[in-house]
Amino acid sequence: MSDWILWVILAGCVVFAVSSWWGVRRLKARHIRSAVAADPHKPDPGYQKVAVVLNPVKNKSAETRAAITEACDLAGWDAPTFYETTPEDPGYGQSRQALQSGADVVLACGGDGTVRAVAESLTHQRVAMGLIPLGTGNLLARNIELDVYDVADCIQVALFGHQRYIDTATMGIQNSITGEASRHTFLVIAGMGLDAEVVGDTKEDLKKSVGWLAYTEAGVRHLPGRRKRVSITMDDEPEQSRKIRSVLFANCGLIPGGIDFIPQAMLDDGMLDIVVMSPRSAVGWLAMYAKVLFKHKRNLPVMNFYRSRKVTIRSQEPMATQIDGDPMGAATKVTVQMEPGSLLVRVAKAVA
Repeated sequence: MSDWILWVILAGCVVFAVSSWWGVRRLKARHIRSAVAADPHKPDPGYQKVAVVLNPVKNKSAETRAAITEACDLAGWDAPTFYETTPEDPGYGQSRQALQSGADVVLACGGDGTVRAVAESLTHQRVAMGLIPLGTGNLLARNIELDVYDVADCIQVALFGHQRYIDTATMGIQNSITGEASRHTFLVIAGMGLDAEVVGDTKEDLKKSVGWLAYTEAGVRHLPGRRKRVSITMDDEPEQSRKIRSVLFANCGLIPGGIDFIPQAMLDDGMLDIVVMSPRSAVGWLAMYAKVLFKHKRNLPVMNFYRSRKVTIRSQEPMATQIDGDPMGAATKVTVQMEPGSLLVRVAKAVA
């Protein structure tokens, strides 16, 4: 890739990122998706037993703990029980303890990793999850219309808001080279290929200073590269062979910066929205960039959209994977399965 093309892409990414950030902060634009399966509803009024899974190293964690305690006290409820995450357990064991204690609602206070860990424990449990976003991406919080810059408002929604059932998805990861295998729940977007490489190579110090804009810098560094051949099987359809740079599996499509990357993806439609990206050059990347930026409906040969309830990707060589912005290691096979209506989540209001 020539230097001038790289600089054009870098300048475009920076301009777009800054303008998106400014637009979100200044206009506080909200992303509204109509519920497909059912409208949000108010929980039964009265006493609630509140449990909180809290990442204590996040900024504002101490203030958040005090604010939740005060809100429960003003409501006349017992003091909430706090379960702090650790480097060894980001929230799985703490969430199970909360369920065993008989909690009516479990608040996930932290970044996307904490939210995902709590959600995995609460799927199919009929116990509501409230979100207090304290991370960088705060992906699910954005997609359920929470104001991620207003912790006090998020606490009110988590304790007293409406609630709705949303879909979750599971991603099985296998590496035939190392023999490693794992299975994870995700809520927003998982991926295999370039997007996962970017997530894994984003500089932590840059994330702390500029937030989600740090992904732009890593993205530019990883744009040069070759396509890899994979086989793709969706539901009961015949297997297809493709050369790709990245495959995304989306439960919903709003990402930081107010970017609606996959507009047709909805939280409760029971379907995965799959994006297969296969650009050969900088021109292909620029075309995809323009399509997302201007929401152009014209199909691109290097960017294909599919809908499925289950998808399996196989690759001869290991490829990086990620779920909801967290790297999950390399895989030669991933299997993604939709779990319709499996999680009860507190939301701001009924959808009009």
